[in-house]
Amino acid sequence: MTKSKYEVIISIILAGAFTRLLPHPPNFTPIGAIALFGGANLYPKLLAFLIPLLALFVSDLALQLLFGYGFHSQMMVVYGSFVLVTCLGFWLRKNKKPHRIVLAVLSSSILFFLTTNFGVWLLDSLYPTSFEGFVACYVAAIPFFRNMLLGDMIYSLSMFGLWALIEKRFFATGVRFQKAA
Repeated sequence: MTKSKYEVIISIILAGAFTRLLPHPPNFTPIGAIALFGGANLYPKLLAFLIPLLALFVSDLALQLLFGYGFHSQMMVVYGSFVLVTCLGFWLRKNKKPHRIVLAVLSSSILFFLTTNFGVWLLDSLYPTSFEGFVACYVAAIPFFRNMLLGDMIYSLSMFGLWALIEKRFFATGVRFQKAA
């Protein structure tokens, strides 16, 4: 992959991370899309993990400094969930057909919902560690899942679509991005 391709991909990721700082409904964020997109497009695999996690950390830091709520007790579970979403992105590397992207987005939203709410149930004292508490935790999270799914779909389709257009227009034709003098 050429340096200019990396620059475009990382620019798309950073633009997505910046949108986390804008007002939005709870869980309607680009981070799931960033992890999926990074997993599908960044090489080597270590970079595919690092860039999305760095985007998440920097946006968490900015949210903490600007608004006082970027860091929280479930951060390790959330970051771990996005590592798993990045792994789903690896499945898209060789075949980025729209139906596969949609399936990966649905899978990543469900994966995030299941892992993070399990973490809330198990590690926070919001719900009793009983079957009833487990069910109550997941039921209470359903509105957040809807927002996550919508955000993941919109941001993923935007990122993958934008990259497909840029790749087709500039990289398939041999046009090179030039740095301003």
